[in-house]
Amino acid sequence: MTQAKLHLIKTATEVPLTINVTAIDENGVVQQKSVACERPLTVYLNWRPIVTLMTLGARPEALALGYLKNQGFISDVTQLESVIVDWEVNSAAVITKEQTQDLDAKLAEKTVTTGCGQGTVFGGFMEGLDNITLPTPQLKQSMIYSLLRNIAQYNDTYKNAGAVHGCGVCIEDNISSFVEDVGRHNAVDTLAGEMWLKQQDGGNMIFYTTGRLTSEMVIKVAKMGIPVLLSRSGVTQMGLELAQQLGITMIARAKGRHFLVYHGADNIEFDDIQSNQAVTQER
Repeated sequence: MTQAKLHLIKTATEVPLTINVTAIDENGVVQQKSVACERPLTVYLNWRPIVTLMTLGARPEALALGYLKNQGFISDVTQLESVIVDWEVNSAAVITKEQTQDLDAKLAEKTVTTGCGQGTVFGGFMEGLDNITLPTPQLKQSMIYSLLRNIAQYNDTYKNAGAVHGCGVCIEDNISSFVEDVGRHNAVDTLAGEMWLKQQDGGNMIFYTTGRLTSEMVIKVAKMGIPVLLSRSGVTQMGLELAQQLGITMIARAKGRHFLVYHGADNIEFDDIQSNQAVTQER
């Protein structure tokens, strides 16, 4: 598959992801610390405002495209003409030749979600789930451990300043792309936008996130065609039910040598099992 041809235009310089500030610790000592930046980005579709996202601002073009695609506002990558990002007015304008006359109906139906801060999904978000068929993955316990070790080398902004989530798309224990943002949904939308532009098949991928596995996360990953979700956080009841419905292997609380398989254990070869005593000591 070929990558979509479109113009990516930036009319202002890239924005910093962290800034240095002064804080005072518990002993009254002045400390110089880094904090993560947070800024609004209003996403426009054919010059019509759709949503304002609070974001770190690392990859705004991919974020805007992934958000619009995941929400069902656009679907044809070949019809894209340009993405114009202007940080002077905090905007990302997506221009497409695709028909968008049904915007009013989709914008009228919205749900406030459990996203970091508050998230919103619109009327087209649930469309097409019944048509999604995901492949059955074959994973090894040892490979999961290797992936967790490798992904620990990322999270640069989190290590420097905290207050962000990270997401990555991985093939076995190799990280293909990783992004951080102030909300985990922004991070997954950014990766979705990148994969959509490149027309990448997610069937052999694992999606890693530092955030919890809610229904919205499961749906977005399913739309990316990825059959495995791996998180260092927990799961919600609706997220688990959707993973079961869509056939997503769901692995959570994954850190070090610990993880919990909430769905899809039959797809994992447990080839590196520790003794119960060793597991207890590590936790």
